[in-house]
Amino acid sequence: VQLQASGGGLVQAGGSLRLSCAASGRAFSTYAMGWFRQAPGKEREIVAAITWNGRRTYYTDSMKGRFTISRDNAKRTVYLQMNSLKPDDTAIYYCAAPSGAFTDYPTAAVEYSYWGQGTLVTVSS
Repeated sequence: VQLQASGGGLVQAGGSLRLSCAASGRAFSTYAMGWFRQAPGKEREIVAAITWNGRRTYYTDSMKGRFTISRDNAKRTVYLQMNSLKPDDTAIYYCAAPSGAFTDYPTAAVEYSYWGQGTLVTVSS
């Protein structure tokens, strides 16, 4: 499985960005997807996750109401819409996929087997 994340950039606090993650190499529509982020000096943390069919989503508390994860299985792409961005959201954002198909979304990084290269999001104050 190859994952290619894009859409990062520099944005002012309060602004918005939409990240995309394009997948290839495996039946995208059969597995859950997750977005993680890692800020300098901090551990990688989950941001959001979505089931294989898009019916259920998960958000870390600090992202609820600001971030939205979605997927388009026909386009083999998962998205992360980020609104009301804060300087604390500055990090490298990664998309990831678990190894199992038709499973619930994992929330721990160790449960994900495939990772994109990351896209940098910088939020200025």
